[in-house]
Amino acid sequence: MTAVAEQTPTFDCRIDFADELITLARADERIVAVCNDSVGSSNLVKFREEFPHRLVNVGIAEQDLVGVAAGLANAGFIPFVSAAAPFLTGRALEQIKADVVYSDRHVVLCGQSPGMAYGELGPTHHSIEDISWMRAVPGLPVVVPADPAQTRAAVRWAAASGRPSYLRIPRFKVPAVTPADAVFETGRATRLAEGGDLTVIAVGTMVSRALDAAALLREEGVEARVVNMTFVEPLDVPEVVAAAEETGVIVTAEEGLVSGGLGAAVAKVVGEHRPVPVRMVGVPTFAPTGSTSFLLDHFGLNADGIAKAAREALGRS
Repeated sequence: MTAVAEQTPTFDCRIDFADELITLARADERIVAVCNDSVGSSNLVKFREEFPHRLVNVGIAEQDLVGVAAGLANAGFIPFVSAAAPFLTGRALEQIKADVVYSDRHVVLCGQSPGMAYGELGPTHHSIEDISWMRAVPGLPVVVPADPAQTRAAVRWAAASGRPSYLRIPRFKVPAVTPADAVFETGRATRLAEGGDLTVIAVGTMVSRALDAAALLREEGVEARVVNMTFVEPLDVPEVVAAAEETGVIVTAEEGLVSGGLGAAVAKVVGEHRPVPVRMVGVPTFAPTGSTSFLLDHFGLNADGIAKAAREALGRS
């Protein structure tokens, strides 16, 4: 990352997730938290202190976690299921599919510490597949907030939506990138920078890095549009089509597998509506052991890597 980005204040979105959940719970007694021995890692200690009878800890039993939440939703509660993303989505995929989404229960699935946030714990604890898996479940919104403001907005949206949803809550600290007047709506992206030479579409932890990449490209005379695609499902199809028609080249950036995540979703829209070159920046395979920062740099998930992909897509490598 650039020196400028390193000096920018960064934030742990789990704190904003928990604080907003407490605010909502004070106003609506239907809101409960359900976790899998993850009170600390989900930052739910304050929630438990204020609402000791509205936090259900099922222990390390993710299938039960989702099943219990579905039962609570059936009884009129609004359960926020909070667990490490790799275990929530991997171990309980059948329950997510059948008990929650197919049954249309208002359960908010909160995947904590996704991507490669667990660093040295390795591929068993990395969650690079979760966007692909959740996208494959019909009718399940997949929401990837980019900063604290979007995290709070996503929690409010999910509580009011009346439907199942999956929120991907980052652990890796990120800067604030959301404009004060930004609107948070189902399937709506936020354009953060204008440019006519290409478009970078990013999600989550990659949004700020996409903005840094745009700054690098600007120094070379390349004007890059930057889009924060908060909803990977449903995707903002008009925004993707506009990017294809108006800039002619698209680069996607995500902290996850490119085979079924944001890049795949964007490529599908582009192929159907306006074929243009699409370059995907993400994780191609299981990651080696190392810190989160090392792993992101290893796969080029930084400003330099995104800028490099943009140059290659433009034929300027």
